[in-house]
Amino acid sequence: MTRTVAVTGAAGSIAYALLFRLAAGEVYGKEPVRLRLLEVPQAVDRLDGVLMELADCAFPALVDVVATTDPDEAFADADAALLVGAAPRQEGMNRADLLRANGEVFRTHGAAIGRAAKADVRVVVVGNPANTNALIAAHHASLQDREDGRRMDPARFTALTRLDHNRAMSALAAKIDAPVGSIERITIWGNHSNTQVPDLTDALVDGRPAPEVVAEVCDGPAAARDWVADDFIPAVANRGAAVIAARGASSAASAASAALDHLRDWTFGTDGVRVSMAVRSSGEYGVPEGLVSSFPCTVEADGSYRVVEGIELDADRRARIDASIAELASERDEAAGLGFL
Repeated sequence: MTRTVAVTGAAGSIAYALLFRLAAGEVYGKEPVRLRLLEVPQAVDRLDGVLMELADCAFPALVDVVATTDPDEAFADADAALLVGAAPRQEGMNRADLLRANGEVFRTHGAAIGRAAKADVRVVVVGNPANTNALIAAHHASLQDREDGRRMDPARFTALTRLDHNRAMSALAAKIDAPVGSIERITIWGNHSNTQVPDLTDALVDGRPAPEVVAEVCDGPAAARDWVADDFIPAVANRGAAVIAARGASSAASAASAALDHLRDWTFGTDGVRVSMAVRSSGEYGVPEGLVSSFPCTVEADGSYRVVEGIELDADRRARIDASIAELASERDEAAGLGFL
């Protein structure tokens, strides 16, 4: 089976960090891959250099690469789409400004996916504000008349919170001096913003409850709770800003790695392991239906995902999640006011 993968913003830093790993088989293994690379006209020259490097790597699985400025060409018959391209946040911009700058991009891309991609396409939105960009793109995809007569299911659109999930795993592992591979059931709730809720309450470390392990390191449950509230949650939620401060540029390699993790798990399943995905809500945990929110999810071998239900939320987590969902609702309303929904 040959997989066709569209990548937007293909000359940018995140795409540069993921394209070579994708072509090398980190998602689909030895299955043949076609890449469809979408860029704006002013970045085409830079994209030519990326094409040269992809050719020079001589990846056995990479059977075809097309670079284009036409969204319909880029998304034609796509099995997957990584929507990386987005206007970056500039100094002084808030999230509403970012939404205004990117709404038209994701309206255009969503409509093209709705017309041209496969009906079961897997769309991963990376460009920020990712959750609401996914909502905009899904809305416009679902409005399109397709040749097969089917309207695109908005649930085919997801947003990336796997980066936050991976950051939370790493932060916990560092605190307790344990391998990342020993940790499971970390969860990111809500928005991919600093209101997100990194949650280790139900996590396990080598099968032991993570709060117990953290309490041992922190000399007691009270100190452990303080570390979670004062250090763990803020550090994960603000990690992107810390990376920018340290390297003078936003996260690229880690975002690319997380996007590939997300796509691989959505394609082949998680074998019961919980991962964090921002998906279209059906009302789980009180999140209004239709919002794209991060939840704990599992994915079956056929690629069907489901939100893990039945997790009991204490008052603190409930309040934090409600605040993040309120931000998502505000972004949705702002997008609607700008004519994007």
